[in-house]
Amino acid sequence: MGKVKYKRIEDLPGVGPATAKKLRELGFSTVESIAMASVKELAQAGIGEKRAEEIINAARSAIALTFVKAEELLKMQQSVERLTTGSKALDNLLGGGLETQTITEFYGEFGSGKSQICMQLCVNVQLPKERGGLEGGALYIDTEHTFRTERVIQMAKHVGLDPKEVVQNIIYAEAFTSDHQMFLLDHADEVIKENNVRLIIIDSLTAHFRSEYVGRESLAERQQKLSRHLHKLIRLARAFNAVAVVTNQVMAKPDVFYGNAVAPVGGHILAHTSHTRIYLRKGKGNIRIARLVSSPYLPEGEAVFKITGNGIEDVSEGEVKRR
Repeated sequence: MGKVKYKRIEDLPGVGPATAKKLRELGFSTVESIAMASVKELAQAGIGEKRAEEIINAARSAIALTFVKAEELLKMQQSVERLTTGSKALDNLLGGGLETQTITEFYGEFGSGKSQICMQLCVNVQLPKERGGLEGGALYIDTEHTFRTERVIQMAKHVGLDPKEVVQNIIYAEAFTSDHQMFLLDHADEVIKENNVRLIIIDSLTAHFRSEYVGRESLAERQQKLSRHLHKLIRLARAFNAVAVVTNQVMAKPDVFYGNAVAPVGGHILAHTSHTRIYLRKGKGNIRIARLVSSPYLPEGEAVFKITGNGIEDVSEGEVKRR
């Protein structure tokens, strides 16, 4: 007997128009988002935990979220795709590019190239798969007003894409507070589905959280909210086989006298949720150095690339020596 397919949340057993409306208000607009939800999250729609569990199970049966053998897991992992950064050196450092279904974090000081990489990825995701793209759109949540359409147009022209089409395929939202930022992501699943979004970017993830939750007494609440926000992001990335990218600020480590004296904001919550962490720093001129700090299976290492008018590019051997 084949899997039952539910196209809309109203099609799920036990979900009438009134319940569907409440679920949408909570940010659950697609069957995929309900399949990834917890019973407590759905129960907020006033439907009771038992009914919430039945609805979640029905949604999960539709997209086959069940126990599998490792052999089947291997097949599922083969659906993971990779997105090029525009630099072969950086792609090689990442094992062939940014993976779908995972979170990649870029962190570094101001001017290290975090937003430039994000804008380049918004262009590259629209490339054909044989050129390292995913043939999809991008969702860009901007918290520091760093997105520049004119920059995206420059990058699009360089890779031979129609700039008008490229900007049409980028869904942009500016987040004004941490709660607004969370609200945007919580209600993003329908936008992602309708626009074939294969790349979800939050630039920067921590800026609002850092400025709004100051002092040790608010640290626990900040980390709890950040954790919920990141778990929503990873659910979306897995449900839609998308690349998830977050940028992060750094803070000084005054107790460190040797080695790297900066660390990413977000503490253990972010460290444990980001699958791949890359530290960016400036070299001479337009040169940037990317260090792979953590990955589930890739070794630590460094790659050198440059940021030009064309976007993210590889450097020549001579430029590497001069860095």
